Amino acid sequence: MDEKKLPKNLLAASRYFADPDVCVELVAAMRWPDGVTCPHCESKKVSYLKTRRIWKCMAKECHKQFSVKTFSVFEDSPIPLDKWLTALWLIVNCKNGISSWEIHRSLGVTQKTAWFMLHRVRLALKSNSWEKMGSTGAPVEVDEAFIGGDPKNWHLSKRASRKRFAEPDQKALSIKIPVVGLLDRETREVRAKVVPNVTREVLQDAILSNITGEGTVYTDSSKAYHNLKELQFVHETVNHLQEYVRGDVHTNGLENFWSLLKRGLRGTYIAVEPFHLERYVDEQVFRYNNRATKDNPLTDLDRFAFALSQIANKRLTYKELTGKVDARQEDF
Repeated sequence: MDEKKLPKNLLAASRYFADPDVCVELVAAMRWPDGVTCPHCESKKVSYLKTRRIWKCMAKECHKQFSVKTFSVFEDSPIPLDKWLTALWLIVNCKNGISSWEIHRSLGVTQKTAWFMLHRVRLALKSNSWEKMGSTGAPVEVDEAFIGGDPKNWHLSKRASRKRFAEPDQKALSIKIPVVGLLDRETREVRAKVVPNVTREVLQDAILSNITGEGTVYTDSSKAYHNLKELQFVHETVNHLQEYVRGDVHTNGLENFWSLLKRGLRGTYIAVEPFHLERYVDEQVFRYNNRATKDNPLTDLDRFAFALSQIANKRLTYKELTGKVDARQEDF
């Protein structure tokens, strides 16, 4: 593949993806940088059937056929690759996200199809980093945010089931959905996850799972963080009732991330069900961690290529997406 011919912007990308053979070549190069490998048996002895744009494994014990969509977020999708790749380009490069209605109008698919496509792309964007933060000695900011609409804007039928408006004998639903986030000051990497509550056990479990022992942690003055020093962390707090910054002690980096997340949810997606919030958080985490900086001037093509390299071995069916089958894993 000639890297000089790769698109640098959306207009060039739409023209580049118009050729189905080019799309197959691009996805194959990103998915298998060391050469096409059979996803069934990991054999490199494969033969390309050009007329069908698929490969056949030539290993004696396999002989299965596969395409670039096999065992990926694109699997079993009748949507052609040009539309998939254009949707991927848009979602990773639009700062505040792009709605399913915009994808529906732009790509000529139904809104339901566009919604399903976007959620499958979000699954590919999910980070699976297991390296602990704070290993360089830089402090790690920890903060939580609460996502949800203003109760005054709710429909009367919804108010009856919510905590603030529910009768004492009714089972009330939570008003806001908590999200815990961590930001490494050195690498500028953010990790965020939807959590059931913000109790001490939940927040400290996130800290212990993601921050190296004896690391430096900056938080607000919430009581949930009060015994971090007993866990061998260097812990500093800032009381937001009195100040937002005390020297280097603050959580403003995470506040920046929360503002970007909420701007996308309120301005682009408008209404997000709590069941799907995790994937929208993953989407914003990907864009934040792959934004252009002075030290790392990433381009639209860089973000697209990195996202495309993560499509393999991830699958989201419509039943899983709509809650008929729960396939989400607790891997934070």
